[in-house]
Amino acid sequence: MSSIESDARAQQLPRLVLTSGEPAGIGPELCLMLAAGPLAARLVVCADPTLLTARARALALDIDLDVLTPDAPIPQHRPGRLCVWSHPLGKACAPGRLDPANAPAVLAMLDTALAACREGRADAMVTAPVQKSVINDAGIAFSGHTEYLAEACRCPRPVMLLVAGQLRVALATTHLPLSQVPAAITATVLAEVLDVLHADLVARFGLARPRILVCGLNPHAGEGGHLGEEDEAIIRPAVAAARTRGILATGPVPADTAFTPRSLGSADAVLAMYHDQGLPVLKASGFGEAVNVTLGLPVIRTSVDHGTALDLAGTGRADPGSLLAALGLAARLATPA
Repeated sequence: MSSIESDARAQQLPRLVLTSGEPAGIGPELCLMLAAGPLAARLVVCADPTLLTARARALALDIDLDVLTPDAPIPQHRPGRLCVWSHPLGKACAPGRLDPANAPAVLAMLDTALAACREGRADAMVTAPVQKSVINDAGIAFSGHTEYLAEACRCPRPVMLLVAGQLRVALATTHLPLSQVPAAITATVLAEVLDVLHADLVARFGLARPRILVCGLNPHAGEGGHLGEEDEAIIRPAVAAARTRGILATGPVPADTAFTPRSLGSADAVLAMYHDQGLPVLKASGFGEAVNVTLGLPVIRTSVDHGTALDLAGTGRADPGSLLAALGLAARLATPA
């Protein structure tokens, strides 16, 4: 291949913006670990260059940083080099030690990545984990990436989708106390979630007629109303209404059998009613390689399936597998079929 052909191919690679997440967690070092090897993308990381340099030195990672301005084109990734959009921290950060003073910088990274995607300077954004508690300790109301990005985009109904291989699990509700879940599951919510899930399975994942398996809320999907009324009163009519809109939805089905091979064999995605109904199954089958995708946004956003792992920060024992999978899925979703 000639250098001209090589350059042309590089220009066709998707442009990804990666936010490094909570500076006291494993996010910064995961970014450095990824930089050590090849990537089929053009990549820039939102981070504090001083922090990255210190973490690379502590972990004996031979990585050179190229600090770019946000208006500069995102170049093809080269192993051993990491392009950075600088976001200086409020205070110096040690691994494992949270500091609310750094919360504004963490959110500024998200704002920068989102703006780059919305303005056409990047094709997708990928996020390393953040620590919700320390952002709230800084006096900033924050319940998660999904809700933050949706509010910034004025997106009325974001949907969290976790992907592990061929298994896709979406959530009707996200970061809510369990006691608040039943009241949050309404006909309107389910209609909006099913519409977004169906539309993005078609548009983002290329499934012409995606089949969606909808879990019940209660044990045995309410057992005809004997174990709760929500399944028959709310979920079943919502599924029926979705079918009239051309969505291939089935349910409600008991969640304890929804994830059996027989059930999954006839579904492209499962819609769980709450966070810990669907995600334990997915993470048991693919933890460390699963990817979080936010549906319903005007941009592509993927993330890891784990938290900040403060106890591992700075040890060099963090596994970059999920972040690598998130980058790979973002690149695929951003590449036209």
